[in-house]
Amino acid sequence: MLLDVDRMYREKAAAGVLRKIAPKRFNLKGEAWLPVLHARHNNWHFTASFSNNRLAHELAKTSDWVVIYFQADGQPEGRCTVVTQPTGPSAGMRVVPGREDEQQLRQTV
Repeated sequence: MLLDVDRMYREKAAAGVLRKIAPKRFNLKGEAWLPVLHARHNNWHFTASFSNNRLAHELAKTSDWVVIYFQADGQPEGRCTVVTQPTGPSAGMRVVPGREDEQQLRQTV
């Protein structure tokens, strides 16, 4: 499900159909550049955006790393980051670091 949200977010962000916000950090011009997705699937709610942290900016991954917040009704919120695996047998695939064994890997689009 997380990789489906990642795919949906990246496709909609590329198409320019998502609302953009102006993050306070790492945004000296105050531009609204960060697309945000809100989605529901059954009893799950997801919010996704590109990572806007110091390391993502330093490594030029602000259009690759996707942070997903997720919560099932009545459950605590969770968070993960989906990335393109740079090396190894999963190189070029989208993965949730630390959860590679439990997911189907997807080729980078």
